Amino acid sequence: MKRSLEELVRPNIWKLKPYSSARDEFHGTASVYLDANENPFSTSYNRYPDPMQWHLKERISALKGVDKECIFLGNGSDEAIDLVLRIFCEPGIDRMVTISPSYGMYEVAADINNVACVKVPLNTDFSLSAEKLLGEIRRFGDNRTKVVYLCSPNNPSGNLLERKEILTVLNFFDGIVVVDEAYIDFAAAPSFLQELDNHRNLVVLQTLSKAWGGAGLRLGMGFASKEIIALMNRVKYPYNVNQLTQEQALNLLNRKDIMQEQLLAILKGRKWLAENLGQFPFVKHIYPSDANFLLVRMDNADAVYAYLVDKGIIVRSRTKVMLCDDCLRITVGTPEENRLLIQNLQGWKH
Repeated sequence: MKRSLEELVRPNIWKLKPYSSARDEFHGTASVYLDANENPFSTSYNRYPDPMQWHLKERISALKGVDKECIFLGNGSDEAIDLVLRIFCEPGIDRMVTISPSYGMYEVAADINNVACVKVPLNTDFSLSAEKLLGEIRRFGDNRTKVVYLCSPNNPSGNLLERKEILTVLNFFDGIVVVDEAYIDFAAAPSFLQELDNHRNLVVLQTLSKAWGGAGLRLGMGFASKEIIALMNRVKYPYNVNQLTQEQALNLLNRKDIMQEQLLAILKGRKWLAENLGQFPFVKHIYPSDANFLLVRMDNADAVYAYLVDKGIIVRSRTKVMLCDDCLRITVGTPEENRLLIQNLQGWKH
C-alpha cells in the first residue's frame, strides 16, 4: 500500500502556515492600493506582481490541457527541483534517487538540502532499468527514500527513457516521482502530463528555456496534483516570478507559430548535424537524440574541444561524466552555426 501524501511530507512543512502577502489577501481590482507599502508613483513596475501568476497559468492551462491549480511556476525548473526536496525530504535523514548520467542539479540540490543522493547507473546504451532502480531502493530496507528524479529526454545522453520503465517506477515506488521534460518538445513522444490523473505521486517539469527560446526569462513549470502544487505554493517565496518574466512569458506563449517554425528548423538541423558529423573518421558514435543536442563520442574529445574553443566555437565536454568517456555534447545551432562547426572540424588534425 502506498504512503499517503501526509506520510511523505516533512511534518513541519505539513503544518506550515505560509507567509501571506498583501496580494494574497486581496483579490480583484481596486482604484486605490494602500496595502503593500509600494511606491505609489507609476514606473510600470512599482506594484508587486501576482504571487500566484494566475493570468500566465490560465494561458499555460489552455496550452497544456492541465488545470491551472495543478500548475506551479518558478524561477527556472531548478526552483521546483529544490522545492520538492525541501517539502518531502528530512535533511540528514531521507534520501533521493536519480539516474546517472543525468542533469547535475538533482545532486546539487540534494547536497544543499543535506539529503543523501543515490545515483543508479543507466545501461551502457543510456536506457533505464526500472528493476535496477527499484532494487536499489528496496536494498535500503526502509521508508527513507522519498523522491526519484528521472530526466526524459535525458541530459547529456539526449534519449527518451522508455515509457514502460518510467511507468513501472511510478507504479511500484510509493514516493514522489519527478519526470523532468525540459526537452520534450523535441521528442516524437507524448508528455507524461497525460499521466497526472493516473499517478498521484507524479510531478512533471517543463520549461520555457529550450524550444520556446526563453532561457533568459528563467521560467520553469511544474505540473502535479492540486495537493502537491498547493504544498509547493506554500513553501515558495511570495513573489518568486517577477512581473517582467510573467509579461514576457505570455508574449512567448502567444507566438506558438514562431516556436513551431524554430522547432522544425532545430529538428532539421539535428538530422543534418548527425549526418555530417558521421563523415569524420575520428567520430566513433553519435547517440540517437530526442533533444536539441547530440552526444558524440570521438577520438581525443578533450583535444577536439580545445581546438574548437580556439576557433571560437563552444561545445560542452562531457568526458568526465559516467558512460560519456571521450564524448562532447553539441547543441544544434542555426544553419550557419552548424555549418561553421562542420567546416572547422574539417580542419582538425588528430
